[in-house]
Amino acid sequence: MPDQRFFRRAGPFSLAELAEKSGATVAVPQHANRKFSDIASLDQAGEGDVSFLDNRKYRDQFAVSKAGAIIINPELAAAAPSHACLLLTEQPYAAYAKIAACFYPEIQVQPHIASTAVIDASAQIGSGCRIGANAVIGSDAIIGDDVLIEPNATIGVGVKIGRKTSIGANSSLNYCYLGEECNIHPGVRIGTRGFGFATTPHGPLDVPQLGRVIVGNRVEIGANSTIDRGAGPDTVIEDGCKIDNLVQIAHNVRLGKNCIVTSQTGIAGSTVLEDFVVIAAQVGIAGHVRIGTGSMIAAQSGIMSDLEPKSKVCGSPAVPIKQFFRQIALLGKLATSGNNRS
Repeated sequence: MPDQRFFRRAGPFSLAELAEKSGATVAVPQHANRKFSDIASLDQAGEGDVSFLDNRKYRDQFAVSKAGAIIINPELAAAAPSHACLLLTEQPYAAYAKIAACFYPEIQVQPHIASTAVIDASAQIGSGCRIGANAVIGSDAIIGDDVLIEPNATIGVGVKIGRKTSIGANSSLNYCYLGEECNIHPGVRIGTRGFGFATTPHGPLDVPQLGRVIVGNRVEIGANSTIDRGAGPDTVIEDGCKIDNLVQIAHNVRLGKNCIVTSQTGIAGSTVLEDFVVIAAQVGIAGHVRIGTGSMIAAQSGIMSDLEPKSKVCGSPAVPIKQFFRQIALLGKLATSGNNRS
């Protein structure tokens, strides 16, 4: 169960209320008025808790769980513990996310500007903002309403930040516009100089990086990730993208709507990800390639050429995922046959 020292709990809520908020259906109407006070995992939940099953790997825990209510796909309802109230949905994890947000709503920003914050006189600060200790806001910056800027964050000259966006501690934002309701985690660097240079007989010659970073609405950027500004065209992160910790996005890259980029991925310059692309951890993507809508890239893959929409690839260099596993199986057989001959 969440530690009440760090997370403030709301509720209790009736099963009917939770069903309404999550879009699930109460399996037994007579259970609709039962109240629940918290959420918990299947193995730790008690009679007052709501839990869920989404991964069939945990069916054994599900079968013996003491949870008072369980969110589950209707296909598995018959295997549920007899005492449990059921919330039925084809998307148990999404329903759980909505219910968890009911019990643990986001804490509202309490307006305050720390005495040690340094704010240029020309900056525009919206209403309801909270600006932490030692934060720095440069000239002509525009900060929307209800923005949270945590301690030691630096907002550069001319930067714009949309309403209800949060900027984590020790992050730095330059040459960028951010949309509304974004979540920028601690240590993020946005608008850093792109890695652009011309090679000459006398060594690398820096090329001016004259673009910006444009971030849409409801974008999340994980801790210590870096997004370089464009060289001339802008670097663009469209609405709804989720970027994990320790991700590098180079100059002129464009991410379409609702892309997911996982930790330690590097995307080289001028590459385009179309909408709903999913990239697993430690992927390397070469520059000037296009990844088609809905593509999925497995962990530690290397992408060196364009991918058609809805591609599923793995390996370095990446190949279609079925081909990759056929190659692995073939290598295993060759290794076995070689051992037998020896």
